Amino acid sequence: MHKRCLLILFFSIFLAIGFAQPKHEIRATWLTTIGGLDWPTKKATTPAGIDAQKRELCSILDKLKEANFNTVLFQTRLRGDVIYPSRFEPFTESLTGTPGKSPGYDPLQFAIEECHKRGLELHAWIVTIPIGSNRQVKRLGKKAVTKQYPGLCKLYKGQWYLDPSNPETDNYLASIVKEIVKQYDVDGIHLDYIRYPERINENFDRSSFKKYKGRLSLQQWRRENITRIVRRLYNEVKSLKPWVKVSSSPIGKYKDLPRYNTLRWNAYETTYQDVQKWMEEGIQDALFPMIYFKGNQFFPFALNWKEHSNGCRIIPGLGIYFLHPDEQNWDVNEILRQIYFSREINADGQAFFRNRFLMDNTKELFDKLKNFIYPYPAAIPPMNRFDTIPPSVPAVLSVKIDGLQTEFHWASSSDNSTSSVFYRIYASDSYPIDTENSSNLMVAHHEDTTYTYRPSSSFTNKLYWAITAVDRYGNESSATNINKPAPKTLPVLQTLPPVPPGHKLVITDATGAEIWKSPRGLSRMPERLGKGFFRVFTESPEGTRQAVGIIIR
Repeated sequence: MHKRCLLILFFSIFLAIGFAQPKHEIRATWLTTIGGLDWPTKKATTPAGIDAQKRELCSILDKLKEANFNTVLFQTRLRGDVIYPSRFEPFTESLTGTPGKSPGYDPLQFAIEECHKRGLELHAWIVTIPIGSNRQVKRLGKKAVTKQYPGLCKLYKGQWYLDPSNPETDNYLASIVKEIVKQYDVDGIHLDYIRYPERINENFDRSSFKKYKGRLSLQQWRRENITRIVRRLYNEVKSLKPWVKVSSSPIGKYKDLPRYNTLRWNAYETTYQDVQKWMEEGIQDALFPMIYFKGNQFFPFALNWKEHSNGCRIIPGLGIYFLHPDEQNWDVNEILRQIYFSREINADGQAFFRNRFLMDNTKELFDKLKNFIYPYPAAIPPMNRFDTIPPSVPAVLSVKIDGLQTEFHWASSSDNSTSSVFYRIYASDSYPIDTENSSNLMVAHHEDTTYTYRPSSSFTNKLYWAITAVDRYGNESSATNINKPAPKTLPVLQTLPPVPPGHKLVITDATGAEIWKSPRGLSRMPERLGKGFFRVFTESPEGTRQAVGIIIR
């Protein structure tokens, strides 16, 4: 018990000093569907199986919301197969156990709806270039990409890949991305494995190089091929829905640094990802570099990404699977230091690979995130290159108080774009509310125009409330104050006032119920006062009460 108290004290101090959170921060998790690694663990072969899959996903999302996450990178295209009904590729076997078989519902649509109910963004995670092993391709039969478009595919060391050098690969991947963006209300498209296979030799694309190279070296030609695909997919998304964010997860180290060698394991040389060019050209809204390393193999490379971001959001990817004893058995403090460092360099958040290790609370990481590192909700940073005009300020229509429950209702805000509008709710003991203070942000993403406050939340004691409207680009309106201080506001008491002779001191709770009365003053608050809002009165011998202040605990 003593050790636990010291641990709580340590983290409380760490939170106050080192982990004070920013208002805007992406808190993301990679939710893997290939092989059901993160989800689903049950097969949808019966109505009961469908229900089990749905309940399992809802449970995962509930836990993420509980820990104030705001982004789910949801694996949507796996290896030439998908988790939604597509015109181009078959259903993945991880849903039913049978390649190509429909699970009887649309998992992507369900995931989007459930994420949005909880204020979570869903980014469709697309594995781009890899198609799968010989086994996977054979199980898909005639529906496999290798059968439908053999000219786009290459076999290398027992694995199949789309050919980055073939311009028709751009068209094929664009058709999948457009299908998702048109049909679904996704918040982002997240490109994974947008790269060449690792350490390939010249035989991989010798014939294509002779055909298309121009005056470029083999290495630069390969980089241009990947950049061409990234550019095409980015422009396709923006032409349809410019508010949909486009991101990718490159290898965690871009290049060698003057003092830190990557041993030729980096994005630029190993897998031909010219990511700095992508950022300079503005064909990425965010990057989630997979910096699954520790010590000086993490910190200088994370800083390098931020220093060359050129306005692109940088969210370091943290390899939390290395915490597991069966992996590298990292100390959890390694991940905590990486989170702290990402905030110190003003990175735009953190992403965790992968979700199962969060759900399993590996090395108590989930508890630490929930209780100390992510104590309040965080807003998604604005990505407003295409729009900088905020929605109209919401107008409060009614405030209804029913016992301890309060219901706020406001008019819908309008926006200049065709995208939808959502709302943020703030609460504070100070007026006017500072909407830039992260501790005042109560709800970062609320889609209805009604909000019901119940005192079981962590904001039980807040006196003042405000609402803002936000568009899909992240533009936020000015705040509408739901309530204001009364003309004669009673003082907030830190100590009990003296009792006039012959009078009594009375304390009631927020509902007016009397919880304490005494003819004698006290030097400190009564022990029976728990957390909450209380009113303090003096009562005359005739029974007349005079309000003298309030207590907030």
